[in-house]
Amino acid sequence: MTAESPRHRTDFGRRLAARRRELGLSREEVAERSGAVPGYIQYIEERGGAPGTGVMLRLADALGVGVDELTGKSATEPPGTGEAAAGASLQVLDETECRELLGRGGVGRVAVETSEGPVIAPVNYFFSEGEIFYRTAPGSAPSAAAKQEVCFEIDRVDDAFRRGWSILATGPGRFVTDAAEVRELEARAPGLAWAGEDRAIWLAITPRRISGRRISNELGPS
Repeated sequence: MTAESPRHRTDFGRRLAARRRELGLSREEVAERSGAVPGYIQYIEERGGAPGTGVMLRLADALGVGVDELTGKSATEPPGTGEAAAGASLQVLDETECRELLGRGGVGRVAVETSEGPVIAPVNYFFSEGEIFYRTAPGSAPSAAAKQEVCFEIDRVDDAFRRGWSILATGPGRFVTDAAEVRELEARAPGLAWAGEDRAIWLAITPRRISGRRISNELGPS
């Protein structure tokens, strides 16, 4: 597998690389699925380029998304606005799969009770040693998790195939105050908070209960 570069010159290249990694595909596999050559996939991801309509359609099909999602046209729209697919079914996920999905990290939502009422706030997180870690600002809604039992949720919606999954973890939150632990977290994820580097405090949630569900249908694999 060709070594990957962090350079991305276009939104299309970034979105192509992100979706490919999400599916666990190599450039060679995407090339085979789309009828392209691996070098062309690498070129688009690393140096940019504007594929023609035919190539764009084949790449979108190979990655199981619509062209609008791959080009970023639908980036500001909420997911899941399409009609339900035929043959849809709801499956309960076991804890092992729930933890595997949590382990991928990304953006989740923490639900907390504040002085102004319940709040659900998005945070960038990662999952390690059975705990959920995220950075936030002092006095923010997510920082209230340190004082109570909270819910933490992640999900993925695939509009192209009208399917998805969600994971819910419930447990107590805590401030990470040990200096050695903070240094380790900073080393592992120095730029974790997308909202800015003023997110100076770390919190951890220790799940006591983890559950998950998946929607699958006849349009494609679950």
